[in-house]
Amino acid sequence: MNDNPSEADQDAIRAEVERLRLEHHDLEAAIEALIAVGAPDQLQIQRLKKRKLVLRDRIVFLEDQITPDIIA
Repeated sequence: MNDNPSEADQDAIRAEVERLRLEHHDLEAAIEALIAVGAPDQLQIQRLKKRKLVLRDRIVFLEDQITPDIIA
C-alpha cells in the first residue's frame, strides 16, 4: 500500500506549511514587540510562545508527511 501523499496533497501540505511559517514569524514579531515595550502581561507573552511552539510542531509534522522515508 502506498502511504505517500499524491502530488496535489503535497502541494496542499506545502501551502499549509508556508501559511504556518508566516503565522509563526508573525507571532515571533509580536512577542519581540511586547518584550521591547516592556509589556507587563507575561501571561499573554507565554500564551503567544505556547502557540508558536504548537505551530512549530505542526510544521515539523507536515514536513515529515512530504519527506520520503529512507530505509537504512
